[in-house]
Amino acid sequence: MALAALRRARIAGIASAVPKEIVSNSDYTVLSEEQREKIIKYTGIRFRRLGADRALLLGSLPGCCGEAAARDGLGAREHRRGGLHSQTADYPFPATAQILQHKLGLPKSCLAFDVNLGCSGYTYGLYVLGSLLEAGGIKRGLLLAGDVSKMHGDCDPASAVLFGHAASATAMEYSEASKPMHFEFGSDGGGHKVIYVPAGGSRSPVGVESFEKNALETGGTRGDTDVVLDAAEIMNFTMREVPHSIKRLVEYAGCAVADVDAYVFHQANQFINNQVARKIGIKPDKAPTSLYDFGNTSSATIPLTITATLRDRIAEAPQKLVMSGFGVGLSWASTYWDAENVVCPELVEV
Repeated sequence: MALAALRRARIAGIASAVPKEIVSNSDYTVLSEEQREKIIKYTGIRFRRLGADRALLLGSLPGCCGEAAARDGLGAREHRRGGLHSQTADYPFPATAQILQHKLGLPKSCLAFDVNLGCSGYTYGLYVLGSLLEAGGIKRGLLLAGDVSKMHGDCDPASAVLFGHAASATAMEYSEASKPMHFEFGSDGGGHKVIYVPAGGSRSPVGVESFEKNALETGGTRGDTDVVLDAAEIMNFTMREVPHSIKRLVEYAGCAVADVDAYVFHQANQFINNQVARKIGIKPDKAPTSLYDFGNTSSATIPLTITATLRDRIAEAPQKLVMSGFGVGLSWASTYWDAENVVCPELVEV
């Protein structure tokens, strides 16, 4: 385990966007109606949003930065320095962060870079950007998180009904008065094939054979450019690492599990999240979910869940929150955060 804390960086705002196009898992005809309903009950996912370009999603955000900047008497552009967390880059190179910097009209003085993480990307990203702020020089930054992946084969029931598209922007700023943000991290590369795409990297470049679809024992087909999910091992990994990560984090932050107002988990599926909640000793209603309406949106699930379910509570009073991202890598990171004076606009649909 790795424990760390940020003491001079705070989250000033969170904004999230999703495409307008709604896809229902009830219409997934690769499976029978009975099979579809079983999967919906297990995953908690009935609808997903698909279709919008990542730059369009991010460009549509009302700018948690803009509102936070206005509150502080600052220009919105001053917040717009930072990084992109995604595992679905536009190209092998250059970094997608530079492309977004241009498409979003951000200044050339913007420090921009990619971090190739998925499920744990948001919580890792908070620490990376917060550390840059604490190091000095940069006073404000944006963490962009989002995936618009087309790697999830429509004919593979293991992944086709899980993933949706979303993007988020989180404004962070240097603050001497901020309350500490505590972190707990972990990695297990021995499980890298539990969630992965076989072809497309330098180890296994894409060839004609990569697009050949092979029949699956569970029904449907999958090619080497599609994501591979080992559901049983994902469950084993999550239950082995995540509850312990959260308990260590809360102890490190000097807090009790019961004192936390809400636990925002990566939205993998509802069954997994219910089991994590049970193992750390909280009721499911303390772990808000956005799965039913949006599915698994990879690195955007945590900020999207905050926007969709907690924005009113954050506006009304300070909240003690734990955020925990876990999955592809295998990788996990949990964050304890006192949410106070955070701008959180309504969800944007594009």
